[in-house]
Amino acid sequence: MRKTAREKLEVQNDLPKTTAAPPVWGGGRMLIPHPTEVDALIRKVKKGKLITLDEIRTALASKHRVDVCCPMTAGIFVNVVAAAAEEDRADGRRRIAPYWRCLKRNGELNPKFPNGYEGHRSQLEAEGHVVVTRGKRLFVSAYKAKLAELPVSH
Repeated sequence: MRKTAREKLEVQNDLPKTTAAPPVWGGGRMLIPHPTEVDALIRKVKKGKLITLDEIRTALASKHRVDVCCPMTAGIFVNVVAAAAEEDRADGRRRIAPYWRCLKRNGELNPKFPNGYEGHRSQLEAEGHVVVTRGKRLFVSAYKAKLAELPVSH
């Protein structure tokens, strides 16, 4: 039977762990985070604020004192957080991870989020953000001015 997103989020495994980063990602030491760490950071983003996957990766790398956080697993885990949040919403929970406040690089919306671009757009616009179209892609206008300050801890 397939795992739910909530089960994927709360999986018991050997993560987080560090490994050697491939040269294409800059080399050095690389973190492969646990999905609950990504969830915890997304939950810190208050209404009206935004975050990008790059900020999440930087905060996690700093926390674990490594050179880089794996972009592939971090991206996958953001999508797991989004799916788990929607499962939580369907179960009637009110305090879900505000995954829609997480953007891709350059303020781009994530078409892989639940309900695709339009679902992401409607949630952002409901919080007062302006979404613009560039070609076939969607972006939050002036997103940098709305970036949340993530704690950089050791």
